[in-house]
Amino acid sequence: MTKEYKLFIDGKWTDAVSGRTFETFNPGTGEVNAVVAEAGKEDVDRAVQAARKAFESDKWKNMPPGERGRLLFLAALKMREKIEFLAEVESKECGLTIKETQFIAMPATIDVLEFYAGLANKVQGETLASPPDRLNYTIREPLGVIGAVVPWNFPLMLAMWKIAPALAAGNTIVLKPAEQTPSSLLELMKIFQEVGLPDGVINVIPGFGKEAGSALVSHPGIDKIAFTGSTSTGRFIMQAASENLKPLSLELGGKSPNIIFEDANLANAVKMAAFGIYFAQGQVCAAGSRIFVQDSIYDDFMDAFVKQAKSIKVGNQLDMATQMGPQISQTQLERIENYVAAGLDEGANLLTGGERLASGNGYFYSPTILENVSNEMRIAQEEIFGPVASVIRFKDEEDALRKANDTIYGLAAGVWTNNIKRGHRMARGLKSGTVWINTYSLLDSAAPFGGTKQSGFGRELGTQAMDMYTETKHVWVDLNPDAIDWYGA
Repeated sequence: MTKEYKLFIDGKWTDAVSGRTFETFNPGTGEVNAVVAEAGKEDVDRAVQAARKAFESDKWKNMPPGERGRLLFLAALKMREKIEFLAEVESKECGLTIKETQFIAMPATIDVLEFYAGLANKVQGETLASPPDRLNYTIREPLGVIGAVVPWNFPLMLAMWKIAPALAAGNTIVLKPAEQTPSSLLELMKIFQEVGLPDGVINVIPGFGKEAGSALVSHPGIDKIAFTGSTSTGRFIMQAASENLKPLSLELGGKSPNIIFEDANLANAVKMAAFGIYFAQGQVCAAGSRIFVQDSIYDDFMDAFVKQAKSIKVGNQLDMATQMGPQISQTQLERIENYVAAGLDEGANLLTGGERLASGNGYFYSPTILENVSNEMRIAQEEIFGPVASVIRFKDEEDALRKANDTIYGLAAGVWTNNIKRGHRMARGLKSGTVWINTYSLLDSAAPFGGTKQSGFGRELGTQAMDMYTETKHVWVDLNPDAIDWYGA
């Protein structure tokens, strides 16, 4: 049955002021998945006002930090009880396989919530070294109302990267999910209602970027913007936020290198190179889409890598046997096709894939490998956001480092070597926010994640994320018995 969802504002389910709705679709079948209220500018304003009221309310502002943490822990517990349900809701709408949502995305989402629940009563300032005639100390305070815009590839997990630290620090939040994938986030609101989160602390305004998104990021009542998405949209958000001098954090695109040296464990490198580019249909900001292979092992690696790609089972994302689901939309499918065609026009060779897979009205694309790729090609420089691996040869460490860093992006990188010194040298030399050595695309709630260059700025996850949702207040206490008599006789 097609589900229906309303906006979630001030703890209530409400229609949009305009009365408009929009449909979401199952990318594996093309069928309507849900009918959702479409937020407009007036709805965004209602949500921001509700969040402001909640932030200033005694019920939230004066809630002991430990109690905030217990609320978040309770929500995490309820999520664990409903993990299979949430996984299915998300898979139906974003195309992740049920194995990816149930065993990777949902557990990771819950882990993030638990991590920040434990930090809620550990947001601390410090006492500064001062002369005996004064006392100086700092306080970490919440920023206020957070505006968060989240993408469609991991809807609930990437929303939680913002919800959990924002609430743990004492903020309130207004979220705009991607128009393709609002359902799992709206289902999460039912859980937060169930555990007793005060009204207005979280508000969800599904809608489209041109109206709801623009209204949110430019709203004068928002104290900070947190965005995950494309670099082009990130530029727009920076411009909009500058009108009111809002702080913001941006986790943007990537064209991440995965570098395989001749002394690497070849079998492991092949397995994780495939995971790095084909997990979640390649619709991952940190996907290892540029695979650099040293000349001396190139043929052996490619033989095994092609075999691995051809073995991947693509199909219905709700089937536990499926290993790769559909792309998010027809538009995304066409984008991938255009990039593969451009690569072939520029001289790349297609080793496997490169075609749509017929499956009803779903948006399926085959795991694809392009070789004879030079670093100057579009397929090596621009983010495709699909299951397309561009394989590039390199000679030595210096060559690998130069080619890997030759990009506008700097989100993540992988290095495969059994030479411990080389691994650490490469980690220092690679211009990226994360470097994996002898693995790829793994996350830890305690480990900061974010990019450099045009992959954005700010760090989500880890204790560092709390810095993005708090500000430092300095307090100076004069301990002298008498005030300074600057103008005295």
